[in-house]
Amino acid sequence: QVQLVESGGGLVQPGGSLRLSCAASGGTLDYYAIGWFRQAPGKEREGVSCISRGDGDTHYTNSVKGRFTISRDNAKNTVYLQMNSLKPEDTAVYYCAAAVTCRVVASEYDYWGQGTQVTVSS
Repeated sequence: QVQLVESGGGLVQPGGSLRLSCAASGGTLDYYAIGWFRQAPGKEREGVSCISRGDGDTHYTNSVKGRFTISRDNAKNTVYLQMNSLKPEDTAVYYCAAAVTCRVVASEYDYWGQGTQVTVSS
């Protein structure tokens, strides 16, 4: 069973950047598609991005296209989410999750990390 640990969250001003990491243990990340989700207070969990296993196809929700980039380093068993031009509405707890293929619905992911807080504020 794979365990996922997110890191890299924090407080950043609007327009700033952060890079989130999702590190795996107990399994090999390249067997899985990895998705990033976020959840703001009082809102449902939202899919942000996903990277497929194998060919590494990437997917983004419209609100982050052109600002966020997902990538994976299989040698380090880690997936990254580079977030640029951050906006206050990006504030949320960010989670990574593993599934066989990229899915839109959070409940279809098998493994989850504990989350990392991202706050965008001046």
